[in-house]
Amino acid sequence: MSKFGAHRSVASWRFNSGLRRTCAILGFSAATALIAGSLPARPAKQDADASRAAFLQVYRVLTSPRCQNCHPAGDAPLQGDDSHVHLQNVKRGKDGHGVYGMRCDTCHQAKNLPGQHMPPGNPKWSLPSAEQKMVFEGRSPAELCRQVKDPKQNGGRTLAMLLDHVANDDLVGWAWNPGDGRTPPPLSRVETAAQMKVWVEGGAACPE
Repeated sequence: MSKFGAHRSVASWRFNSGLRRTCAILGFSAATALIAGSLPARPAKQDADASRAAFLQVYRVLTSPRCQNCHPAGDAPLQGDDSHVHLQNVKRGKDGHGVYGMRCDTCHQAKNLPGQHMPPGNPKWSLPSAEQKMVFEGRSPAELCRQVKDPKQNGGRTLAMLLDHVANDDLVGWAWNPGDGRTPPPLSRVETAAQMKVWVEGGAACPE
């Protein structure tokens, strides 16, 4: 065989070897795509159903006295496990911190005072402002769901921000450390955040 012929054979062998590798790669990619395409996708309805069910669990927390008492329908905060109107004629005020001469921090300190039914405390103790009351009291699950995820009614929060608010906000966290004589919400904070996450990831679907 001539030198030219030998070079030609080597080049042909390299070309054919490369072609086989390329075909093998393409064949593997096609097979992978075919398998992936044949796998059943999680139905959107299933996600929405799980999302609605999760919000119903969150609703139990939001309408418990520890949350509802600071999200009243009127301009007076509520008190106690029976959610009666706050004594001393306390009012919301424009900024949610009370009115002149009876501001929230007059009685509510930076932490709970010891003893049964003594004033609870937190550095941020307040109601939502008069401009954005965020009422929980008396809302149906569907109404509260729509309200909570509406940025025009929730302080401009996205769904991710809502989840972070429930999971990490210091004042929200007070609900699970309410002091003597007060019943915490029906779910733990970790459980509540987990249900919120399911709700958000399922598209924040609302009960009907």
